[in-house]
Amino acid sequence: MPKRFPVTGKVAIVTGAARGIGRATAAELSRRGATVVVVDLDEEAAVAAAESLPGQALGLAADVTDRGAMQRVVATAADRFGGVDVVVANAGIASRGATFRAMSTEAFDRVLDVNLHGVHRTVGAALPEIVRRRGHVVVISSVYAFINGVGATPYAMSKAAVEQFGRALRVELGHHGAGASVAYFGFIDTAMVHQALDEDPLGSRLKQSQPRFLTKRLQPAEAGRAIVSGIERRAPRIIRPRRWAAFSALRGLVNPVLDRVMSRPGEIQAIAAELDGRGDEEQPTTA
Repeated sequence: MPKRFPVTGKVAIVTGAARGIGRATAAELSRRGATVVVVDLDEEAAVAAAESLPGQALGLAADVTDRGAMQRVVATAADRFGGVDVVVANAGIASRGATFRAMSTEAFDRVLDVNLHGVHRTVGAALPEIVRRRGHVVVISSVYAFINGVGATPYAMSKAAVEQFGRALRVELGHHGAGASVAYFGFIDTAMVHQALDEDPLGSRLKQSQPRFLTKRLQPAEAGRAIVSGIERRAPRIIRPRRWAAFSALRGLVNPVLDRVMSRPGEIQAIAAELDGRGDEEQPTTA
């Protein structure tokens, strides 16, 4: 696998690209000379996002949980632009904070369906092109892959699973001359974070219980730049903010201690008790 993979002249598919990290990634790819296929559930938003890019782009509507829909996206991109070199499986959602006991089955399953099955269906549809053109895959995990997922169990489960998927892909694609990266982000200033944390009093309390230096937010543009730089470097891991890299490296030592502390009487247990009482409340997912 070549150590450098400039995106200039490449064709990239980005899911969940009408807003947030996906849109910022699409914009950065376009600025660096890539042709970008913007994929989103909302067709009007996808087309508008594609039209806003400085380079050649196409907006398509598709549900990442629908394997056939993603296969049609890849076929359309390949027919229109000659192939697909990069896929960024970014589309994701979160559920309203609740314990596993209190969370509705529908919300739990929906998060896993989009965040996990949507990722592997997106990658699976694109993989023949990625292998053929020795391209690159990016899957979007999260710091929730290695921190305690109290109040957000399906989100944390999905991101931990995506991490393992991306790590395995990198090894499996190596002999084809293709690559894969796992991107881990902390708190990015997106609509999903606003809905899941800022607009939920218990979400805000959970955030405030964490060390402030770990909860500092970044703008989506920084995440987008990090993803595209990671693609061009064929980086195995993309972590922002960078301070989370130390936590990830030390997770085997740090997490048992943190889990023990969080299980003791205190603020986290008080929040968990309140989250446990949400079984009868509305539990929408956030895009």
